[in-house]
Amino acid sequence: MNAQNRLIEEDIEQYLKTHQHKSLLRFITCGSVDDGKSTLIGRLLYEAKALLEDQMTALEADSKKLGTQGGELDFALLVDGLSAEREQGITIDVAYRFFATEKRKFIVADTPGHEQYTRNMVTGASTADVAVILVDARRGLLTQTRRHSYLVSLIGIRHVVLAINKLDMVDYSQEVFEQIDADYRAFASKLGLEHIQSIPLSALRGDNMTSASSNTPWYHGPSLMEYLETVQIDATLEHAALRMPVQWVNRPNLDFRGFSGRILSGSVRPGDAIRVLPSGKVSTVARIVTLDGDLPQAVTGQSVTLTLSDEIDISRGDVIAAADSPPEVADQFEATLVWMSEDAMLPGRPYLFKLGASTIGGAIGQLKFQLDVNSLDQLPGKTLELNEIGVCTLNLDRATAFDAYATNRDMGSFIVIDRFTHQTVGAGMLHFALRRSQNVHWQAVEVDKAARTRLNNHKPCVLWLTGLSGAGKSTIANLLERRLYAMGVHSYLLDGDNVRHGLNKDLGFTPVDRVENIRRIGEVSRLMVDAGLVVISAFISPYRAERELARSLVEDGEFIEVFVDTSLAEVEKRDPKGLYKKARRGELKNFTGIDSPYEAPETPEIHIDTSRYSAEAAADHIVDLLRQRGVLQ
Repeated sequence: MNAQNRLIEEDIEQYLKTHQHKSLLRFITCGSVDDGKSTLIGRLLYEAKALLEDQMTALEADSKKLGTQGGELDFALLVDGLSAEREQGITIDVAYRFFATEKRKFIVADTPGHEQYTRNMVTGASTADVAVILVDARRGLLTQTRRHSYLVSLIGIRHVVLAINKLDMVDYSQEVFEQIDADYRAFASKLGLEHIQSIPLSALRGDNMTSASSNTPWYHGPSLMEYLETVQIDATLEHAALRMPVQWVNRPNLDFRGFSGRILSGSVRPGDAIRVLPSGKVSTVARIVTLDGDLPQAVTGQSVTLTLSDEIDISRGDVIAAADSPPEVADQFEATLVWMSEDAMLPGRPYLFKLGASTIGGAIGQLKFQLDVNSLDQLPGKTLELNEIGVCTLNLDRATAFDAYATNRDMGSFIVIDRFTHQTVGAGMLHFALRRSQNVHWQAVEVDKAARTRLNNHKPCVLWLTGLSGAGKSTIANLLERRLYAMGVHSYLLDGDNVRHGLNKDLGFTPVDRVENIRRIGEVSRLMVDAGLVVISAFISPYRAERELARSLVEDGEFIEVFVDTSLAEVEKRDPKGLYKKARRGELKNFTGIDSPYEAPETPEIHIDTSRYSAEAAADHIVDLLRQRGVLQ
């Protein structure tokens, strides 16, 4: 029985008190497939006496039934929890395990080795302090070793253990160990990884796992457990300036108003001057409130409620910071983005961005370059597919407080959320603000939209006709504009084919170009609405997200979606331009309805079934609606 278990039996209160004040180390294991990551973690749990009796019994039974060690204990089975992993002998998901020794508490993440699970590896590394990168002594450095090392440096982990595993299979060769160590350090120097500890291991046999092994008398460094128990993690955030994003405005009654959150960096005392971002308002801290009473000081990692000496309008997502060292505030950034969705990233498409406690609308700008994490080359590209990484611009709908990721992980990281499915589709790291956003201001004008509306004697709006090619959008749009012209209405028709001769002639028909096509038309429509016009936009506009983006650019009630609904069979029968025949023959790629999707409107303001209505009747119907909505006098 070790001292820890003995203390549990003899004095549980003392054990809990001692355990509470132990430092916590988060680390990950990563590397190529079959390098022994799960075995290494299982062995650590076994050596740390962190396994319960029933777990040991199950391990012994599973080792005989499913193990790969001829009936001996297969420690990998402690971690590879998914049945698919046990069948294939690989790790797919990120497996988290908690254990403790007499000196420290640990949370370890066993991350996947396969390239297609890069997103899982990034997730596991995002909160880690140390990375244990395994290398099979028989194979040396592999592509995945370099890939994961790059990702470790990208995430901001600075302490790396190069675990040269399976040394028993090369007769514990010192020459093999030193060659792999030299090769890795040469590569790691390009990534800025400086704190590297190489350890010769046999996770299966236990060599240098918890104590020095007699099989490697030439190695004089720490065992893996000794390193993990003693490595000193930089405490830079504890000495940095105060950062506390507001999670909740605590207002239990009229006499109390506090702001709750977790301190990401720095410390705070009553009387300290603070600044609230993005508003920039200043005040001083009155109290630091917790369930156990007021505190004289709160430090990094603590969750507290602050009350202020002044009444300031503060909302969830605002950041309370040191008054003399506040974070930056911006709405445009350069960022590194890791794409985590099977649906490609589309520049210009509206997404939601979660930064700390704030969820903000915005879009990803044009991709500057993709990163080849195997060669570290910068490659051209327009989009990102699943597990790809690139550098891009980020455009948010409103300004937010941030620090560069390299300075503060929590203040400089974000996730990307799909507006419709609400799934997390990406994660990223902010580099810096794009200063042009601070230098561009809205110029006030005296002749505004209201004045033009009075002059025109009708209200402006966007009539957005969407539907498959050949559905009749252009025909209806032409008839509609003729009727409006006869009524003296100031209008303009934006036709999908016409704008591709000028404004959008540089765009093709890939998903990325389709998104940009509609984004530009949405911006032009907004300007024309500001000019007081009734804008008729006739575009296939296949994606709901981009139609919603166009809607969001104008005021409520100014966007009228007209779904020109015609079946695929009917438009193929019409095929006025012969495009469907070409698409069926494979001569036209990315053709909507054939090999590119069309997302029909779910709640359009007007739904026109052209199998039942003529183009003339459709135009009359739209005019009647404009009268009902008060657009026409």
